[in-house]
Amino acid sequence: MNPIIRRAVPVIVSMLCSLPIATIGAAGALALNDRTGNNQQTYHPPAYQQPAYQQQTITFHDYISTHPKMKSATIGAGVGTAAGAVTGLLTGRGVLRGAVIGAGAGAGTGLLRSSYTMQRHPIVNNIATGTMVGMGLGLAGGRFHGTTARTAGVGAAAGLATGLLVHGL
Repeated sequence: MNPIIRRAVPVIVSMLCSLPIATIGAAGALALNDRTGNNQQTYHPPAYQQPAYQQQTITFHDYISTHPKMKSATIGAGVGTAAGAVTGLLTGRGVLRGAVIGAGAGAGTGLLRSSYTMQRHPIVNNIATGTMVGMGLGLAGGRFHGTTARTAGVGAAAGLATGLLVHGL
């Protein structure tokens, strides 16, 4: 692969991952999904057969699948693993290395997106998400830390642009 293209892959992917997701609404119109308004998750414990006054055992699967923070971190880690593996494959830095770095960055991004404080500040949320995605992709695909800083900057700029476009000035 061309070395110029190989160095540009993390920057391009971080910019694409920070853009809003376009969805087709029920009326058939193209609508932008801001990824923050529909994240009103509440903790609902699983239904148990025991009365409420007895001690209830919660398995690890119940905890992961019902707790909102664990759920968002797990989903973010899964998405980050896939994005990091693809970035590591395209840049030649290693699929497993990219997957591990992407999992960490994706878990952090998932926690950022589910934070109640960040949901009250959607533009800052988009900037922080873009920075985390860019940093993760820069670490997964770059050879030096300058690549990480550049992709984090591009991700922050793309997150700012997305936040201003979606939520207005």
